[in-house]
Amino acid sequence: MDDMSLTSTANETLVEHADAAVTDPQQPDEPTTGTPSDGRSNAEVGADDASVVFHSWSKQGGLKPLPLAGGRGTEVWDHDGNHYLDFSTQLVFTNMGHQHPKIIAGITEQLNTLATVAPAHGNATRAEAARLILKRAPEGFEKVFFTAGGADANENAIRMARLVTGRDKVLSRYRSYHGNTGAAIVATGDWRRIPNEYATGHVHFFGPFLYRSEFWASSPEEECARALHHLERTVQAEGPESIAAVLLESVPGTAGIMVPPPGYLSGVRAICDRYGITLILDEVMAGFGRTGEWFAFDAHDVRPDLITFAKGVNSGYVPVGGVIISSEIAHAFDDRVFPGGLTYSGHPLAAGSIVATQRAMAEEGAVENAKRIGADVLGPGLAELGAKHDVIGEVRGTGVFWALELVADRETREPLPATTVARLKSDIIGRGLLPFATDNRIHVVPPINVSDDEVARALAIYDEAFTAFRP
Repeated sequence: MDDMSLTSTANETLVEHADAAVTDPQQPDEPTTGTPSDGRSNAEVGADDASVVFHSWSKQGGLKPLPLAGGRGTEVWDHDGNHYLDFSTQLVFTNMGHQHPKIIAGITEQLNTLATVAPAHGNATRAEAARLILKRAPEGFEKVFFTAGGADANENAIRMARLVTGRDKVLSRYRSYHGNTGAAIVATGDWRRIPNEYATGHVHFFGPFLYRSEFWASSPEEECARALHHLERTVQAEGPESIAAVLLESVPGTAGIMVPPPGYLSGVRAICDRYGITLILDEVMAGFGRTGEWFAFDAHDVRPDLITFAKGVNSGYVPVGGVIISSEIAHAFDDRVFPGGLTYSGHPLAAGSIVATQRAMAEEGAVENAKRIGADVLGPGLAELGAKHDVIGEVRGTGVFWALELVADRETREPLPATTVARLKSDIIGRGLLPFATDNRIHVVPPINVSDDEVARALAIYDEAFTAFRP
């Protein structure tokens, strides 16, 4: 998206080097100090980077970025020879792991054929990428508009909805992240929206989240019914005739990996149908295997009007995103100019990476692996950690998309302070694992092709860190 970066104080230590990180003795053939010609240390590379690179969502003074020299599969390593299991998948996008040979080959083949082309030209690789994406969409989706990432995918989906409906307002959740462009950041619900509220026509509402319910609910059924009532009353209060779209992450990602209760997404669809509102489902983080489904909404009996994607579609190897467009909306522009475009829309290197990734995912059963790992290995393992360590207030997720809600008190559910989470995260890095930490949570988000043994190694590291942890 993008930018699904980590937030709060936890972000300030996201890139800090952990001196105690372990060196994996099982990788003798891989470089451990960067490329063969690069003899620089972590300190040198990190200082060089911090001196000239302006980093996202960060105070720039005093940054100590952890430099990564290489990676393969589920592991990365730094310039000092320390190896880490990457259970952040960077910003939850290396769904097929690092340096997957089929994806690298696909990019290389395209590079040697045609490195770049303007979007106005036809391109066979771009068309194949769109065809493979449409293959995973529900019936009735016809076209793909390519963008450079998830934020501008959401931006253009909003634009399409406004043009087709002739309305202006966009409703989205408070607990959400949709990207860092004009409308996308204002559609976002978290703190990053507040200093960036320059776009107009945005309204927010609360979605279902039983652990921290806004609706005094005591069951998933109550939470679902009351959240849908709240949304419909918001639609009525805002004036249905003014609302172009409801924009939702199918499973909110950075906001907390909150799998919607049964019936919620289909209930939102019914509300949208009742009032002639376009339903946009943001699959930027949750899509392409992350939840154990090709699209997260596949498990929820719902058909949106527009689907946005990025990240997992090509494992993040080349910047790309897009909008999957239903036939109804696509044909609305048959005789009407769509007033949007990007220089790099459908860039052939990005298209080549999509084609290679989609084929590799299908050939290797990666989505099925994510579903099995979540149900049989990762989910049960995290539940055991939750039962063992009082600091874990809730374990939730699906596939390889999980969150550990960290609390100072299980009874009151008081969130663990971000500064404390940052300290815990540093210890986890020092034990040889890169976690995704944000606010009072650790998100457990390995590649979708992660192995049982790699999950076991990671669970052991989490267990050691939580055992040693002192609030």
